Amino acid sequence: AILENGPATAVSLASKLHITPAGIRRHLDNLIAEGVLTAREPFTSAKDSRGRGRPSKVFVMTDLGREKFEHTYDDLAVSALRFMASKGDKTLVKEFARNRAEEITKRAAQILANKKNLSEKSEALATFLTGEGYAANNHSQGIGEELCQNHCPIAHVASQFPELCEAETQAFSELLGTHVQRLATIAHGDGVCTTFIPNPKNLSKSGKRA
Repeated sequence: AILENGPATAVSLASKLHITPAGIRRHLDNLIAEGVLTAREPFTSAKDSRGRGRPSKVFVMTDLGREKFEHTYDDLAVSALRFMASKGDKTLVKEFARNRAEEITKRAAQILANKKNLSEKSEALATFLTGEGYAANNHSQGIGEELCQNHCPIAHVASQFPELCEAETQAFSELLGTHVQRLATIAHGDGVCTTFIPNPKNLSKSGKRA
């Protein structure tokens, strides 16, 4: 549940898995002891926390936990080696990242082709990414969409080469036809890769008011 949906509290996990709170806490304690999960304070704004008690801790998948699930490191490494060898230059990380992003764009474009609006496109992109191993989901936020990738098959590589994340973000922008903003990444130590996708209609309205 945490891999697919991101950080969660013990109460929400117990509800989703139909386990008693005491039972889920035993499981969580075991997973923390094994290094699969870690507990942390949730991210809240001053406005959200005003007048409330101390928020419940959320449980997040660790790097070790992600390693226990299927990764595509081998495919990425092979692709990288072939690309670098064909260019004869091992320093072309940015060009490799762009090449990988272009491949993602070509495959995803077929799925997004018939989608009419930003919400449908974002949902379709999340579905595509889930098929690629990213356990993604999309949420409408009123002024735009929020795309969450709860798993990253290339997190360890991207942590050393952020160009991969940058190129991926640019690919999302091209696929969705609007500027997107990457708010958090698993490669940088966040629990979830989060991308905010503003609705172009809202951007045009704010521009007219200005």
